[in-house]
Amino acid sequence: MRHGTLERPALPASALKTSTVGVLALAAAACVALFSSAVQAQPPAFPSKPITLVVPFTSSSGSDIIARIVAPKLAQRWGQPVVVDNKPGASGNLGAQQVAAAAPDGHTLLMAINTFTMTPAIYKKMPFDPVADFAPVAKLAEASFVFATNPGVPATDVKSLVALAKKNPGKFNYATPGNGTPQHLAMELLKQDTGIDVVHVPYKGIAGAITDLMGGQVQMMIASVHSMRPHAQAGKVRLLAVTGETRSAFAPEVPTFKEQGIDAMNGVDAWFAVLAPGRTPPELVTRLHRDFVAVLNSDEVKESLGKQGLMVRTGSPAELGALIKRDMARWSKVVTDAKITQD
Repeated sequence: MRHGTLERPALPASALKTSTVGVLALAAAACVALFSSAVQAQPPAFPSKPITLVVPFTSSSGSDIIARIVAPKLAQRWGQPVVVDNKPGASGNLGAQQVAAAAPDGHTLLMAINTFTMTPAIYKKMPFDPVADFAPVAKLAEASFVFATNPGVPATDVKSLVALAKKNPGKFNYATPGNGTPQHLAMELLKQDTGIDVVHVPYKGIAGAITDLMGGQVQMMIASVHSMRPHAQAGKVRLLAVTGETRSAFAPEVPTFKEQGIDAMNGVDAWFAVLAPGRTPPELVTRLHRDFVAVLNSDEVKESLGKQGLMVRTGSPAELGALIKRDMARWSKVVTDAKITQD
């Protein structure tokens, strides 16, 4: 021992070897743990099996038309079959519930329409949370609504129709394809904004409603431009206004509600979107969004949808999420004020 210092005794070779082995073992264990965490953090492989597009309505509905047009295009991009599965019932809730309960791996997706934001206000109990249980992927398309009257109604624009209805409260009827449908809620919004009193007559589908509008049994209704345009051209109905910020490409001669001083009907168009189950990894949502938008914006798909009265209108996941929340708030107020209840 040197003066003023304390020397540590040298470790035996066997102890040194044991210490080195321990350090290496700890390092190896740490690497394994890091590798395991990295593997767990990776999103599931996509696509690894057929993808299902759940349509919560019957065949030939708007969401079904979109799904069947884009499915083969998506299958080409993904190298996996894309199956369209119609699950109608409970105003779309049955199909939505199926997707909410599915694995968040991108292989089960919901082809949603804007009724997705309406049913939470109408149904007392929902089988899912419209916000927490879904991951917005992309808005896909829109279909404008038009306000139509029987030609015998002495009004040629919204202003004159409102004035006529106010002079005759409760004497005019309006048709819809059913209670709680987008057409029903849109008409109730118009009533609340303008203060008119017209009576709701719900039908079981759009065909009967349009037939009675043309026959004069009901005097007015809101429906898609695509469904009303041929009857207007034949002189069987009169088109007074379209929803949306701009005029419809399918009826450019018809002014918007906004042009006629009614801003409340902006954004009332039917919209279509795709949603994934909640907790779907953000990287996978980005991939799904990119592929859907690429397919929707192809000239072939735009042309095919245009023939069905559908205009491609894509948007980001964040924009779709904001739209869902905004519409839920809007329709909740309309339903509450109109005292609409589930049939």
